[in-house]
Amino acid sequence: MANYPIGIQTFSEIRNNDYLYVDKTKYIYEVTHPGKYVFLSRPRRFGKSLLTSTFDAYFSGRKDLFKGLAIEQLEKEWKQYTVLHFSLASAKLGTIEDLHVQLRIQIERNEKRHGIHTDITNISERFQKLITSLYEKTGTQVVVLIDEYDAPLLTVLHDHDRLEQMRTELQAFYSPLKDLDPYLRFVFITGITKFSQLSIFSQLNNLKNISMKPQYAAICGITQEELEDNFQDGIQTLGKEYEMTSEQVLAKLAQTYDGYHFAHNSPGVYNPFSLLSAMDNCDFDHYWFSTGTPTFLVNMLKHFHADITKIDGSEVWASDFDQPTENMQSILPLFYQSGYITIKGYDPVMQFYTLGYPNEEVKVGLMRILIPYYVHTGNVEASHAVGRMYQALRKDDMDGCLKAMQEFISTIPYQENTLKDAPTTEGHFTAMLYVMFSLLNVYVESQVRNAKGRLDILIKTDTTIYVMELKMNGDLDKALQQIDEKDYTIPYQSDGRKVVKVAINFSTEDRTIKEWKIE
Repeated sequence: MANYPIGIQTFSEIRNNDYLYVDKTKYIYEVTHPGKYVFLSRPRRFGKSLLTSTFDAYFSGRKDLFKGLAIEQLEKEWKQYTVLHFSLASAKLGTIEDLHVQLRIQIERNEKRHGIHTDITNISERFQKLITSLYEKTGTQVVVLIDEYDAPLLTVLHDHDRLEQMRTELQAFYSPLKDLDPYLRFVFITGITKFSQLSIFSQLNNLKNISMKPQYAAICGITQEELEDNFQDGIQTLGKEYEMTSEQVLAKLAQTYDGYHFAHNSPGVYNPFSLLSAMDNCDFDHYWFSTGTPTFLVNMLKHFHADITKIDGSEVWASDFDQPTENMQSILPLFYQSGYITIKGYDPVMQFYTLGYPNEEVKVGLMRILIPYYVHTGNVEASHAVGRMYQALRKDDMDGCLKAMQEFISTIPYQENTLKDAPTTEGHFTAMLYVMFSLLNVYVESQVRNAKGRLDILIKTDTTIYVMELKMNGDLDKALQQIDEKDYTIPYQSDGRKVVKVAINFSTEDRTIKEWKIE
């Protein structure tokens, strides 16, 4: 049985303790020849810290750790450098004081490790002194690795004043790197958000961003080929546990964890944390969200008044990804970089991306998180309601499904039956239904356009396609008539599945679904 490195982010520990390692070392060589200043953004739990640790081992000359890996045949010199490895993952209190403490601790640790003494107290000057002293002491250039550079910023992303203060402090810390070019062999910076969005590397105008370069699309994450080459033990074990063939296991894994694209026309990759966890636990569970959801994302959703029904299938210009955070007009680039949506298509002529949810784990997990922000109730009650809805829908019982939803919404106190700071509108009602139907892990789409209008909600199960028109204090017969007049069902008549029309009326007085008709 394979030994899966769950939560282990140190390359040497993985190699020395015989954990499974998917060989990414060809990228290490390609990035560093002739790269010097490199930036990479990837979502959380995607292997950024392990990649940074691998750079550390490589530049430290640890040839023994790379035995049998791709880079062993590529690298001929194995020159040893002094490596300064920083991580700002712990600087999340959102204060300048905490940031200073974390930076000071890591600088002092590196000074002690290399026998450097100084009376300088200014963080930026001390960082500069550390690099120049090491160069003078060893006679070789220094390597600087900075992991999770944006952790302090993400904590205050929704707070303009604190964000500006934190940005200024980090800019001061990183600024010496440009003037120290002769002393540096390689600088690697990684985080979730793309550097140009946070405007802290304005002085590092020679920083190469490889985040959306096709040749580095699989530098983090697991490709389909890597899955089938490295995880045969886990695939067979899952097959025995669930009485599935290897092909069925692979299809289930792809549906649940695959689908991330970090460049146009690039291969899809799996979330490595979720894939490893599924293999280790022998279970197709949703693991990524169990490690915590960034509060900054929920804050930004509210800040932008984002319409959750329009995120899947949304389109953005390529230039939108480079907008400074303080000037962002949309949450979509941040949603993309955080891993909640991914590239689904690209138009090279118009230069815009089509974005969407990468897989089942992300979509269902996100909807679970959003339910309290739409109905302000506990997850337990929501889970029970969703369970009853799911059982009904499995039997093609849309009437029973809507009854379960009606009962659930009716139990929510009056003042809680709406997203905080948002009115109870037809749009909000549509979003609430969209979130709840998405939790059933069926195909759900909202605001589906055709030549004559926009369909409110489309649901596809294995046997049935439901075409839904929603009204607020409206007339059910008119809603059904609208479905017919605007030809909402026509695109699905040749699908082979039964097509069902559903009209739903929401009462603002009763604050719940009042009635519905199914034809």
